[in-house]
Amino acid sequence: MTSSVDTPGDDGYDELALLHENVAEWDLAVTELPPVARHVFTRASGQALSYLRWGSGEPEVVFLHGGAQNAHTWDTVLLALGVPALAVDLPGHGHSDRRDDRDYWPWANAEAVAELLDAVLPGGATVVGMSLGGVSAIHLAATRPELCHRLVLVDVTPQSSDAVRTMAGADRGAVALVEGSPTYDSFEEMAEAAIALSPLRPASAVRRGVRHNAHRLPDGRWRWRYDLFGPWPDGARQQMDFAPLWDDVSAITVPAMLVRGGESRYVLDEDEAELRRRLPSVRVETVPGSGHAVQSDQPLELVELLRSFIA
Repeated sequence: MTSSVDTPGDDGYDELALLHENVAEWDLAVTELPPVARHVFTRASGQALSYLRWGSGEPEVVFLHGGAQNAHTWDTVLLALGVPALAVDLPGHGHSDRRDDRDYWPWANAEAVAELLDAVLPGGATVVGMSLGGVSAIHLAATRPELCHRLVLVDVTPQSSDAVRTMAGADRGAVALVEGSPTYDSFEEMAEAAIALSPLRPASAVRRGVRHNAHRLPDGRWRWRYDLFGPWPDGARQQMDFAPLWDDVSAITVPAMLVRGGESRYVLDEDEAELRRRLPSVRVETVPGSGHAVQSDQPLELVELLRSFIA
């Protein structure tokens, strides 16, 4: 049986052969792994958008990961949830194409996801977005509600970009790696850096996540599988200000839920208050023992919230 310990020596590793580790780590009641396949959608621009399709039925949920993550961040959630779903690699992340303009911010991401859903899931679904995926989902829900029947935001509001700019590195968790080196001399060095910044989850899970999020260069070094390192085109960083998305929040008409990480500082109480003011119907839940990445720190708690919300 393949293990994440084995894969650093194999550049052609099977990304789906590690799901048994997720099952074991969380003692999931999964007797047979669901069908999972990677697909590629080519946009009108020629850009390839990669995604994982879970299950054999019509997808009920679409998952959008955070910045510097990829579709595999949802593996445990999807195994426990047990419904057909799509998990998307956002532009510039995972196996999706990089953009020449390096515009990986919510507005461009929402446009890319909408184009994908128009092609493969035109009837729409519940959309779950964490961090960067969450603010991207806000714009999608506001502008294309027929594609986003319900909206779940995992530890993010339009004000979270302010928190990121003022937060100490330790409070950012693994997100702080974006400001570090894009390359490492060995896989072990890379994994240890991520494990040190992820105290709320099993080291084995972090190591597996790093394997899904890294690739080996021809010279033997390892590089992150996302395009968030400089240099940036003029003005690109200015779009890190997500506050204009508050107007999109006010325009949302679909049921919405915010899931906060109990140990996270990405969403402040005043941010939650503003969300409630602009979207009075929003449901807000807090998951104890979780940092920013609730899907990784407390995936089973998130699954229970998703089940109740979708039902």
